[in-house]
Amino acid sequence: MDNKYIEKMLSKMDKDLSAHGMSRRDAMKMAGLSGAGLFMGGATGAHAEEEKKIEKTDAKGKIVILGGGLSGMSTAARLTLHLDNPDITVIEPQELSVSYQPGQTLVGGGIWDEDDIAFKRDDFLPDGVKVIKEKGILFNPQKNQLTTDKGTVVSYDYLIIAMGLQLDFERIRGLEEAGRAYSAGDNERLLKALGDDGICSIYTAKGATKTWEQMQKYIAQAKSGKKTNFVFTHPNTPIKCGGAPKKIMYLTNARLKEAGARENAELTFYPNGGAMFGVPEYHDAILGQFKREKFKWHYRHNLIEVDKEKKEAVFDAKWQEKGPWDPVLKDFEVIPKHEKRRVPYDFLHVVPPQIAPREIAESDLGSAKGWVPVNKETLQHIRYENVFAIGDIAQVPMGKTGGSARKQYKVLVDNLISVMNGKKPEAKYAGYTVCPLITDIGTVMLAEFDWTVKPTPSFPLDPTVERWMWWLMKIYLLKPMTMYGMLSGRA
Repeated sequence: MDNKYIEKMLSKMDKDLSAHGMSRRDAMKMAGLSGAGLFMGGATGAHAEEEKKIEKTDAKGKIVILGGGLSGMSTAARLTLHLDNPDITVIEPQELSVSYQPGQTLVGGGIWDEDDIAFKRDDFLPDGVKVIKEKGILFNPQKNQLTTDKGTVVSYDYLIIAMGLQLDFERIRGLEEAGRAYSAGDNERLLKALGDDGICSIYTAKGATKTWEQMQKYIAQAKSGKKTNFVFTHPNTPIKCGGAPKKIMYLTNARLKEAGARENAELTFYPNGGAMFGVPEYHDAILGQFKREKFKWHYRHNLIEVDKEKKEAVFDAKWQEKGPWDPVLKDFEVIPKHEKRRVPYDFLHVVPPQIAPREIAESDLGSAKGWVPVNKETLQHIRYENVFAIGDIAQVPMGKTGGSARKQYKVLVDNLISVMNGKKPEAKYAGYTVCPLITDIGTVMLAEFDWTVKPTPSFPLDPTVERWMWWLMKIYLLKPMTMYGMLSGRA
């Protein structure tokens, strides 16, 4: 744990608390916390407790981790804590692969700068772990081998797939030239495709910076008195952080109000699904927030085209109509309908379709849908017992968030060590996911849930209520918890 970094964040948080006439201890009481923790600056003590629980094993085997993002590097770090003589290789070409992706929303809303979320892979490489700065592209799980884009053949005894996902902009007509992008790496092609006329996306770091630039441009337009349409999308695929498409909408709304330009702006959300959130309690809360802020929304709209010349977003809109009476079923038939709908925009935030990397999808390691098929509890591959997957690429329900990875990587390490020792994997991931849903500059609704599709709050507070407390956690605590806690293999 980097104590200086933690102290710096806590100092900033204390100033914010002081401005509201509150101490850190008062804040802790509000959250229902009774012992030392990050709110009290007790991170080092927490790590000391974690150290006591760690048991070393002399299990042997060559472990290859495909992907050096948050999931991959955290797993590597935790394995080094548990193995006496670890033999671990990470395959990751991107220098900034561990950059703090949850912060991209804050960059897009002008809260943070891009430099605030940029972290170098090699600064978080655990001692003794080797890194191959190449990309895995060919896989032969029958022979326990893979080949990189530079022709390096890598053998393994155990493989952990943590490659993340790709942003499939090429599926959207008008943005095909953007191709398929990753959150990290060179995305100049994507930025060029988006242009400078109101189209943006927070799903890359530089894209988040561009979002803030475009947002300011069209807030100024609204402030000048011109009616301005702000359009926000959500695609028909699984995505990183299902709350992000709404977070950037809330932040746009906050910035418009701050500029005194809200009355000249129309904010409309076009989700592909039929609800605001998969958990009913959070859906109801968000719907109430939308009504309060006078947002508009249209369910079952999937973005399929962007007409840059006319500044129109084209959606595939779906609905159902009652058909003729069915005498056998003794009910009316339901006829699915759909049509193209063109929506004018000034500012368009695009959430691209998201898919597994083509290299995995087209290999024996992938499933029909592209993702790596694993047992959702043990994270072990359903066909290859020496292969595990974690994070965005794993085919598990509701698991594409950093909060999910924080629960998954400990389960994976325990189960991999069990397999290395000739035992069955018994640790289980319960599907925990957390979405700190930013609803304004200064408030967050902390949506926690699991596969029960019910709220599973970690604190004794109503989880559907927006709180300044969770804003403090989002701004000051979650990043250091991730960068110096999880990436140390302990948090």
